[in-house]
Amino acid sequence: MLSISFNIPFDNERHFRHAFPQDQAVKGILRGSYAGAVEQWFRDQYDSAGVALTASCTNALELAALLLDLQPGDEIIMPSYTFVSTANAFVLRGARPVFCDSSADSPNPNLEHLESLISPRTRALVIVHYAGACLDMDRLRALADRHRLPLIEDAAHAIDARYRGRLLGTFGDFATFSFHETKNITCGQGGALLINNPAYLERARTLSDCGTNRHQFQLGKVSCYSWVDIGSVYNLSELNCAYLLPQLQQLHLITEKRRLLWNAYRRALEPLAARGLLTLPPTDPRCEHNAHLFWITLRSKKERDHLLSRLREQGIQASFHYDGLHRSPWYTRHYGAVSLPHAERYGDCLLRLPLYYDLTLEEVAYCTDKIVREFGE
Repeated sequence: MLSISFNIPFDNERHFRHAFPQDQAVKGILRGSYAGAVEQWFRDQYDSAGVALTASCTNALELAALLLDLQPGDEIIMPSYTFVSTANAFVLRGARPVFCDSSADSPNPNLEHLESLISPRTRALVIVHYAGACLDMDRLRALADRHRLPLIEDAAHAIDARYRGRLLGTFGDFATFSFHETKNITCGQGGALLINNPAYLERARTLSDCGTNRHQFQLGKVSCYSWVDIGSVYNLSELNCAYLLPQLQQLHLITEKRRLLWNAYRRALEPLAARGLLTLPPTDPRCEHNAHLFWITLRSKKERDHLLSRLREQGIQASFHYDGLHRSPWYTRHYGAVSLPHAERYGDCLLRLPLYYDLTLEEVAYCTDKIVREFGE
C-alpha cells in the first residue's frame, strides 16, 4: 500500500543548499540582496507600484487594513469560505466582516450576492482566489470602480495564475500573497503585499517602517527620521528571501508540473462527475489557474466524510478545507446566524486531494483508482 502525503513543500531541506551560491553570501539578516531581488521580481512580473515583503500573508492583509484607515462601524465585504486571516486583519482594525456566499459551481464568491451587500458603511471589497482560480475579474473591477471602493485581492493561493492572460494580483488596489509551506512556493512562512494604487505607496512605506519617515530620511528629504504615523515591523528576513528566490526563478516550471498533475486528476474523475456522483472544479477559458489544489465536492457531508476516511485507510492523506466563517463561534456570538447555502455546502462536502510538486502521475493514478473503486467501476 502506498502512503501519499497531502502536501510536501516544494523547496524542502535537500534544496536549501542551492539558495546560497558560493559566490554570493547573505549580507544582512533583515534586508539585503536577496530581499531586494525578491521585491524586484514582483515589481517586474506584476508591474506594481510597490512591494512590501512580510513575515506572512496575514501580515500583508493586516498592512492593507491599516492603509484603509478603518473606523469602528466600517464594513468590509469578503467571502465566508476562506481562512480566518482574511477576516481577522480587518476585525483587528475595528471593522465588521460582511460575508458573501460562494458561487454554485465554485467556492469563489457569488458576484450578485456580493454587490447586494454593499451599503453606505462598506469601505472595501476583499476577494479570495480559491485554489488559484478566479471569478469574472473584469466585472468585479468594474463593480468596485462603480461604487468607488478599494479592491483587495487575497491571492494567497494564486501566484502565477491569470485571468485573460493578466496575472491575478494586478486587478486590485492591493494584493496579498503567501509563501506558507502549503503553497506552490514557500519559505516556510512569508508573504507579500503589492500596492497597485500609487496613492497608498508612501504611507505603506511609513507603516512598514514602524510608523517612521525613515524612507524620507534615506532619500535625504529630512535630516533625521521620527515617529509620524502608526506602524509595525512586517519585513521578511533575508534568510527567508534567499530560500524563496530560486523558486520564483523557476516558478513557471513548478506551475507547469502542478497543472500536469491537476489535469490527470480531472481526466480520471470525469466519468464519476458524468454520473453525478461528485462535482469537479469548473473550467473557464478566461482563467488560467495555477493548480494550487485539486478539490472535489461530494453529494453530502456523510459521503465526504466516508470517502475521506476510506482514503486515509489506504494511505492517502486527503483533507477537507474551511468551514464558512459565518458559522464560526466568534462570528455567531457577535453578529448572530446567517444563511449562506453554497458556502455551507463546500464546508460540508468539499474534499482536497494530494497535490504537490514531487507527487508523481503514478501516485495520482493510485488516488483516483481508490476513489473510482469506492463508487464502483
